[in-house]
Amino acid sequence: MMGWQPQDELAQSVALEVLLHGPLGRSELARRLSLAPATLTRISTDLIASGLLTEVRSTRTGASGRPSIPLAVVPDSHHFLGIKVADDCLTAAVINLKAQVLSYEHLPLPTHSPKDVVEGIASLASQAEKSFRIDAIGVGIGGVVTDQGIIRSAPFLEWEDVDLVGLLREHIKIPVFVANDLTAYTQAQHWFDLGAQHRNFAVLTLGIGTGYGCVANGRPLENQDSGIGLVGHWPLDPLGPLCSQGHRGCAESMLTTPAITRSISEALGREVSWGDVISLAEAEDPAVSAVLRASGLALGRLIGAIANLTAPEVVIIGGEGVALASLSNRWMRQGLAETRDPRASLVRIELASPANETWCRGAAVIGLQGYVSKRRS
Repeated sequence: MMGWQPQDELAQSVALEVLLHGPLGRSELARRLSLAPATLTRISTDLIASGLLTEVRSTRTGASGRPSIPLAVVPDSHHFLGIKVADDCLTAAVINLKAQVLSYEHLPLPTHSPKDVVEGIASLASQAEKSFRIDAIGVGIGGVVTDQGIIRSAPFLEWEDVDLVGLLREHIKIPVFVANDLTAYTQAQHWFDLGAQHRNFAVLTLGIGTGYGCVANGRPLENQDSGIGLVGHWPLDPLGPLCSQGHRGCAESMLTTPAITRSISEALGREVSWGDVISLAEAEDPAVSAVLRASGLALGRLIGAIANLTAPEVVIIGGEGVALASLSNRWMRQGLAETRDPRASLVRIELASPANETWCRGAAVIGLQGYVSKRRS
């Protein structure tokens, strides 16, 4: 198995710079990393020989007038498996070194027991290895997760103090890295997606719950409370509905897909799904519009609070409920304006894909990061 080849800190820096920002010409790489041209030539030659980097032909010319030959990673030199643990199933995606999804699988869970979850993950790993050489596995789970992969608390699984990495080591020989699922999602945005060109950005996920992630000065902003989901009870409307904890008008009661579908079902007198909500909103159903107006205003207020407190260059909205932002865009903007000083700059908002595979892709990125940083699982 070919390992991540850089043997020293300089070579590691070159490989990571190309991975995250490539293709890059040698002169640009030397400038970014403050390396002498001869040093960069030696390092890049070794990395090309290892099969990790390759030269990409370009029609652009450098300062000397000669054709520029940028360096890029070889995407399929490494593969990573990401697994998202949900309350009723495991979803898995294999990615390459550029985080492109190559396969996607779904496995129902018979129970929430650690035994069934571990056996399910081992089964998905075995299946993935039939088609790919897997270098590392990342697992994303909703809850409080330590750096050692111990699940301190995962209420939806009714887990407390489960050493998931330790249990997986008994079944899987591949390095395994475990993280909170929102942390994993945010890291995928940071390294490869909408946050890749920003040192300061925020992530807001909408779906069964409401999640918040932040990258400040190029580093994830996390502490021991990450994974609790504290933003879910941020107050947004003093006249809003009650949440499960008795808070009135918080994010959980106004922005989650269950809360919105419940309110619309009550208004229409029949059960509707999130897909029905999207269709009815596009048809401008009056009852649906009224609910989305309230939720849109609440979403805008939450974005405004995030922008005021953390000064992000961009706020990325994702999750399976991301359609709320587009369906209620006018009201979202109104709610945002209510919370911002008129002299403040416009808050840039980007919408990510609602596809479920983005969560296991994020988990795979955790595996990729652990592998290339040579952390121990």
